[in-house]
Amino acid sequence: MSVWVKICGITTPEQALIVQGAGADLLGLVMYDKSSRYVDVQRAVQIRQVIGPQAQCVALLVNAGAEFVRHVIEQVKPDLLQFHGDESPSFCQQFDVPFIRAIRMREGLNVEAEVREYKALGGVLFDAWSEDQYGGTGHQFDWSRLPRADAMPEGSPLILAGGLTPDNVADAVRRVGPNMVDVSGGVESAPGIKDVTKVTTFVYNAKNA
Repeated sequence: MSVWVKICGITTPEQALIVQGAGADLLGLVMYDKSSRYVDVQRAVQIRQVIGPQAQCVALLVNAGAEFVRHVIEQVKPDLLQFHGDESPSFCQQFDVPFIRAIRMREGLNVEAEVREYKALGGVLFDAWSEDQYGGTGHQFDWSRLPRADAMPEGSPLILAGGLTPDNVADAVRRVGPNMVDVSGGVESAPGIKDVTKVTTFVYNAKNA
């Protein structure tokens, strides 16, 4: 089975249609107002309406309050949540919606302990560490620190993010063996503007690695 591809930072319904047409499996909506790819609930609902059954909608949240998370679940109806901040395991697990847990790969992090603690059935997303930025850094980290996908706890797909591009994604898939790859800035012409050629090439290279 080929790797799944998640394109994150979709900002318009038109982009969502293009990305689905390129073969992406998941579309991420960034509901974090400090991001250049931020969409509010109203825009997220509009995008959600054009995501067909062949793809899944992911609502990405960063240190949001429980009330706002529930509002997003009710209005947007995402297939998955993605917690990309400093949320605790108990916080992430309270909503009865499958979730992806993002782990930012800071030095000294006990990766295996983090994975076990969150029990993220939607997947564990490994991303580059930044002191002041939650994702979307465009930076890679040392992939050798990762477990292989087949060594992950049962039910927790391994998702690779951080600095992926159409040019390096095939190598990343071969070296790391992830269940899914996640990209945002690596397929853009400007922040929040997806480039059709880059998206299409990224999906093709990932799935044919």
